[in-house]
Amino acid sequence: MIMNNYTKKSITTLINLKCFFGIILMIAFILPATALSQSPLPVNLGTSSNFVVLAKSGISTTGTTSIVGNIGVSPIDHTAITGFSLILDPSGQFATSSLVDGKIFASNYTSPTPTLLTTAVSDMETAYTDAAGRIPDYTELYAGDLTGQTLTTGVYKWGTNVLVSAGGVTISGSPTDVWIFEIAQDLIIANGAIITLSGGAKASNIFWQVAGQVTLGTTSDFSGNILCQTQIAMQTGATFDGRALSQTAVTLDGNSVVLGINESSLDQDLALYPNPTTNVVNLVNKTNISLEKMMIYDIIGKLVSQTNLREMQGEKAVDVSSLAAGVYVVQIIGNNASTVKRLIKQYSPNN
Repeated sequence: MIMNNYTKKSITTLINLKCFFGIILMIAFILPATALSQSPLPVNLGTSSNFVVLAKSGISTTGTTSIVGNIGVSPIDHTAITGFSLILDPSGQFATSSLVDGKIFASNYTSPTPTLLTTAVSDMETAYTDAAGRIPDYTELYAGDLTGQTLTTGVYKWGTNVLVSAGGVTISGSPTDVWIFEIAQDLIIANGAIITLSGGAKASNIFWQVAGQVTLGTTSDFSGNILCQTQIAMQTGATFDGRALSQTAVTLDGNSVVLGINESSLDQDLALYPNPTTNVVNLVNKTNISLEKMMIYDIIGKLVSQTNLREMQGEKAVDVSSLAAGVYVVQIIGNNASTVKRLIKQYSPNN
């Protein structure tokens, strides 16, 4: 059978179209789901968002802890808040502490505090259920080991433990993007691990829903809202940008907890320059954030130096001559902001 030119061209065109649509379909399957998915709606924390630490059975601390924001316990009473040296306000509605830049609430304080706490705890539990019920974009990604990965916006779900080891993880997206992590077992942030936010991602838009225990290792740097069904345990020197909302207890050990509204600015415009003498570091603040203090921890999480930065303007030379050669974690706290830097002090014959 002999085909005319018109028939040949029609067949050729049809084949080309099939190839074109085949390539389009192939690209759609090959592209990462992050390129195709939209950002989920944030989890509504309700009135529990008024607290940076909220627990049902207790909040305890040891060491030099610093909390910026309100903390509260309910239905347990104030006796379950330990290590804070509580000072009851004359109103009887809240207490204060030198470790907390905010108010401390307990279920047995004067009205309307009990009602406010009951509502906040209920909102925390509702938020947990909301986060746990979101339809996932990704399931069992990286077998639960997020170390060294970059996570874009979406809902992630695991039926196992989730681990971030010392290599850290990056959460990348815009200031309006949202991340929801559904974890059926434990969340383990290893010693020295850092949750890095990039592209404008905000800690307030990150939600870690954890059915098991949350452990933040020594000198780790964590970001996001934790909605935990059991205990949140912060080990020595761990820093936390976000909210710790636990349906049991929260334990702290020389930690910094703050919802860092200006964290990205502090990270980018605050520099730490080791001096060639190795006995001095120069801290340069190019932000409009008022700094409060700089704390230096060794690799096992022991606080080895603390400097008051309240009077600092522009640049400050910090004497580190007392430190031995080695690697240190430097935590710098400002007004509603916190950041962590690494410091490597070299050997000096003058030490």
